Amino acid sequence: MTYEKLSKRALYCMYTANVLACLIVLFIIGAVNYFWIIPKNIEIGKFISGVLVVLTLIDAFISPYFRYHRYRYSINDECIDIREGYLFVKRNIVPIERLHKLKTAKGPIDQMFKVAKVVVTTGGGDVTIAFLEEERAEQIAESLRRRINEIVVEQKENNERKQQV
Repeated sequence: MTYEKLSKRALYCMYTANVLACLIVLFIIGAVNYFWIIPKNIEIGKFISGVLVVLTLIDAFISPYFRYHRYRYSINDECIDIREGYLFVKRNIVPIERLHKLKTAKGPIDQMFKVAKVVVTTGGGDVTIAFLEEERAEQIAESLRRRINEIVVEQKENNERKQQV
């Protein structure tokens, strides 16, 4: 099975999203320090805040790199296979015949970098192929839709044959 990699746009999108999340977390840490820890002179709170700031900054700049280089996906006639993760690598394998619904989605940061997600819904939940170039996301959604339609036609023909027998 051959896995496909993400484009460089995906990496830039991941970095941007992580830096924005980092800024929000740093703002919250700063607010907690300003309104609670510093006025009450809580020494352990200052230490914990410092550690959280360092870990947040490290995560903001390191995790996108690893997530980008570990993210792989493969789509064939039988299944969709997605490998992703930062510290722990997770693998999702979804049989094509189990698909119920398909959709493409783009958030504001995705739109800036012209990337999109293909969200596949099965009976067991949703699986997302993320950070795809917009054109590629549309191609994948269209090919999966065609494959699902073929499966439905095959199942309908098989049911008709069984009823005739």
